Amino acid sequence: MARQFRNDITSLVSTEQGTVVKEWGGKLPIVLAYANNYAVGMSSLAVHSLYRWFNEFPDVVCERAFAWLGRQQLQGQPLLTLETQRPVRDAEVLAVSLSFEMDYLNLLAMLRHAGIPLRADEREEEIPLVLLGGPAVSANPEPLAAVADAVVIGEIEPVLPILVETLKRSLFDGRLAALHALTELPGLYVPSLNQGQPVTRQVQPELDAYLVASALQCPRAQFGDMHLVEISRGCEHACRFCLAGCWYLPQRERSLTQVMQQVELGTRRGQSVGLVAAAVSDYTQLDELLDRSEALNARLSVSSLRVNKLSSRLLRVLAASGDRTLTLAPEAGSERLRQLTHKGVTEDDILSAASLASGFSFEALKLYFMIGLPTETETDIADIVTLSARVQSLFGKTVLVNVTPYVPKAHTTWQRQPMAPENELEEKLKQLKAALSARRIGLRAESVRGSVAQSLLARGDRALGERLLGLTQYSSAELLKAFRPSERAMMPALQGFDAKQQLPWHFIKRAQHDAG
Repeated sequence: MARQFRNDITSLVSTEQGTVVKEWGGKLPIVLAYANNYAVGMSSLAVHSLYRWFNEFPDVVCERAFAWLGRQQLQGQPLLTLETQRPVRDAEVLAVSLSFEMDYLNLLAMLRHAGIPLRADEREEEIPLVLLGGPAVSANPEPLAAVADAVVIGEIEPVLPILVETLKRSLFDGRLAALHALTELPGLYVPSLNQGQPVTRQVQPELDAYLVASALQCPRAQFGDMHLVEISRGCEHACRFCLAGCWYLPQRERSLTQVMQQVELGTRRGQSVGLVAAAVSDYTQLDELLDRSEALNARLSVSSLRVNKLSSRLLRVLAASGDRTLTLAPEAGSERLRQLTHKGVTEDDILSAASLASGFSFEALKLYFMIGLPTETETDIADIVTLSARVQSLFGKTVLVNVTPYVPKAHTTWQRQPMAPENELEEKLKQLKAALSARRIGLRAESVRGSVAQSLLARGDRALGERLLGLTQYSSAELLKAFRPSERAMMPALQGFDAKQQLPWHFIKRAQHDAG
């Protein structure tokens, strides 16, 4: 089985282009890990970018590892790097990007699989230093405080050179010396040494200084036929529920020159180009980007769009590129709730977008909604059905509704709000399913229990982290089993925080230029 596993790695890497292989001798070995499968991880621009940046340092070697390669997690096999099939625990640093709270569970399984103690204070000198980053853990690192040796708070680019230099220098003097050195760096949180001390969230002011685009061609990734490029970061709308919109303030744009270089590169390779931003339609140079892309016969896809900024021009480009499904996110069915969330989208905007999209070759229109938003009523739920039906009548083709229970997140306007009770969310989903089915509108819903588990991890504290470490199996169901219903009923991570309660993430501060 071990030989087959190595053969699987070799086969996988043989499909890639752009893989970097270096000798380890005399270099700082970093394993860049993603706590999910290969297909998901290699669709993450964080993985591509960190892989590029780390390997640009001549005295650093960076290789990748994933919680599992295919659909099934590996059993009884050592966790190996892709590039040279070395055991992950041979590295000096294990750098893990965590964009989603549910990957915390995968991280624990991954560490155990690699033979790395889950608790930072149990790791001996020869064990890699575990460095965590990404929006989820960066916003609230406390559930993983016992696991992380250190956490990058905010964006890594401003501290990347000094971080690498500090690791190279201090690790020669041992783990404790390295941790003390990291506490001196801006944006580095070392849970064992600076608990409660202010840590300033890092923000990269000039995006062009660090390219964020696909570094490898990976046909077996989720977006394996696509060259991805970030065109902007942050969002001007600051919706009250949105972590990304709050965490990545202020809004910044990448230059059209750099974006077009990546569009040209992807097009030369015969790939479609995926434009990545909180809202691609907010990019101020979008019209010129479309002009130049059309001149190159480039095929474009987008990560997200603002309903009220759709144009015939943009829809024509997307349809011509082969997109068959157009996705819009009203978030709430009623005008009242959309205004309350600061979504800034009216029903007229949504219906106009549906009518406009009907004239193009899109086969389906997907609508994203949340349930369980603060102040939500039965009328608001009914409005999801009413609005979806109106969209269906104007679009004239398949309409799909995707519903997600609202999970309050740290640093958002609604960071102290309670999560809606599980039984209420289940009942609302049941009502929606029946009402939408009667109108022949498909419904896809995120698991309520999974969303409850996500809420625990998103706003949990160190005590929750101890329960997390006590699990023997890593799933949302097992996490919920760790708490009696009466306990969950009292937990601020689910019931919300009153105005006088200290938040677990209270020590994370915004930079002065980010105060807005």
